[in-house]
Amino acid sequence: MAKTRIKYLSIEGLPKGYLLLLGVLGLLALVGLLAAHHMETEGHIVTGMNNQIVWGLPHVFAVFLIVAASGALNVASISSVFKRSLYKPLARLSGIVAIALLVGGLMVLVLDLGRPDRLLVTISHVNPKSIFTWNILLYSGFIGIVAVYLWMMMERKMNPYSRPVGIAAFLWRLILTTGTGSIFGFLVARQGYDAAIYAPMFIIMSFAYGLAIFMLVLMAAYNLTGRPLGDKVVTRLTNLLAVFIASALFFVAVYHLTNLYATEHHGWEAFVLLGKNGGGVYAAVFWLVQILLGSLLPMAMIFSGVALRSRKLVALTALLVIIGGFGQMYVTIIGGQSYPLVLFPGAEVTSSFHDGVAGEYAPSLWEFLLGLGGFSLALAIIAFAVKILPFLPESLEDAVVDPHHTD
Repeated sequence: MAKTRIKYLSIEGLPKGYLLLLGVLGLLALVGLLAAHHMETEGHIVTGMNNQIVWGLPHVFAVFLIVAASGALNVASISSVFKRSLYKPLARLSGIVAIALLVGGLMVLVLDLGRPDRLLVTISHVNPKSIFTWNILLYSGFIGIVAVYLWMMMERKMNPYSRPVGIAAFLWRLILTTGTGSIFGFLVARQGYDAAIYAPMFIIMSFAYGLAIFMLVLMAAYNLTGRPLGDKVVTRLTNLLAVFIASALFFVAVYHLTNLYATEHHGWEAFVLLGKNGGGVYAAVFWLVQILLGSLLPMAMIFSGVALRSRKLVALTALLVIIGGFGQMYVTIIGGQSYPLVLFPGAEVTSSFHDGVAGEYAPSLWEFLLGLGGFSLALAIIAFAVKILPFLPESLEDAVVDPHHTD
């Protein structure tokens, strides 16, 4: 059977609900900006953050989106770097989803740090010893190289260069996620951080989170536009998601087992695993959200074949992975700060400055709205991009993506 040429088309006309979807996403992004403005003018007193918890819920959203952005490009990387033809029709969408998620995450990150205008100082005064400085270069470089990658794929005469640029983008995203994970791995003062495994763990987590978001975007786009989406693509992506979930869970297990081996980390492990010394919330989120809902349940649904019985169950599986990812980021970022600093190992420290006391944190509505605004901005970018440019194949039927398919 001859290979069918993939035809890419933008979304013609205005599908039912498209303007409503874009309007809602745009409104939520605007609400996020207004929430950031309110926190900027009123100060941190209107948030749940304090002197102990300086990275709040917006950072959970921001880091999740940034990590997922790297993983969303994985579909394109499988196509160009590893020459898997089935993923090639999905490469364009993979690239725009990656850029959109990163832009949404950076919006939240910059606005949450306060004084976003001071970002120019960071750019103009480069500190090569700061992992934050390196990340600014990595984030901006990621957007640039993925944009070039999309150009190579979408311009026919530039197609021969798509694989070299795709390889460069693949390597760049690995470095980018390594840099994001290293932010926590380099923080030696925090018992919950200070671990080199954060870098590879963030890489494999990005595979799972990014693919889950990509699958939801793909299914939503084809459902709303009435374009055919075959079982071959959905099945392959779903099975790949299970592998990524299992791999991420393995790294989480190694991280905690390694900490349990080192006596200096026993307090942190009791805090986050057993809920001791004020860690009850984080232990509950870890076991119920991250492990049960975000890892074990979706893996069981996929490996048992239940998830593939319907597209709704596939979507539910991907959604559970996303929820679990947020749980993992919450435990990592908020829980890691909440655990009291060990100022004098082996000694009990008490003072009027809450030394030795777990930090208390309750997210405010403003923080949630800012995070939701960044997520909405990412989705709005995707919705607008697929409307005006040919990112989506006209058809992803089994016979189109697999030339050897037989009914």
